[in-house]
Amino acid sequence: MKVQKIIITIALLLLCCRVNAQIGEHRNTLSVGGNAGYILSSVSFVPTVKQGYHGGLTGGFSVRYTCEKYFSTICSIYGEVNYASIGWKQKIETADEEPVINSNGNVEEFSRTINYIQVPLMAHLAWGRETNGLNFFFRIGPQVGFYLSDSVHKNYDEPNIYSMDGRRGNVIVNQETMPVENKIEYGIAGGLGMEFSRPNLGHFLVEARYYFGLGNIYGNSKRDYFAKSNYNNIVLKVSYLFDITKTKK
Repeated sequence: MKVQKIIITIALLLLCCRVNAQIGEHRNTLSVGGNAGYILSSVSFVPTVKQGYHGGLTGGFSVRYTCEKYFSTICSIYGEVNYASIGWKQKIETADEEPVINSNGNVEEFSRTINYIQVPLMAHLAWGRETNGLNFFFRIGPQVGFYLSDSVHKNYDEPNIYSMDGRRGNVIVNQETMPVENKIEYGIAGGLGMEFSRPNLGHFLVEARYYFGLGNIYGNSKRDYFAKSNYNNIVLKVSYLFDITKTKK
């Protein structure tokens, strides 16, 4: 059912410009470029795993097709193809919320980095200057991620969950050794940002984006360990676009 909703959303995004073209001022501007940013990610596990944010980089190719200006709203379809490093970083604490110390006298650490090719496709709505100056924009749409690889960082051999002097308050440790089961993940992304444009120089964009995963990285049937294991990502991003085709005045 979730996959069907994603497909319907994509179809509506692709059709919106064509439908609106009968009402507002037509645009035909194709812009391409690149983007780079930083992702703060976590995974919502059920049973719960205490976490901080995992930091990782993202970057890739951007494309935007501006198709309509409806009153003061500039309407576009925006897409990206990105490489992204996401995952989770655990908070390993005792029942008293004190750090757990390993056999070497160091605070126990565990993080998992999972690398994806991510493809968001979003409606892009902007208000302000279209080609020379500043505008503010809002984006929302579906995103699909394709698993590439993963790696683990930890400074202990086995989870120290039973020793009397360092017992973990959270004894959920299965996620530390389980391989990623679902190689395709999907969800909804939405962002707010600003764009500065200059003729013959292009478009400079800054954005804060949130991604909510609808799929799980592990199986979630009754016989599986985790009932839920979906991503939550906060993305800070800068982009640059230049026009390939422009609307004829």
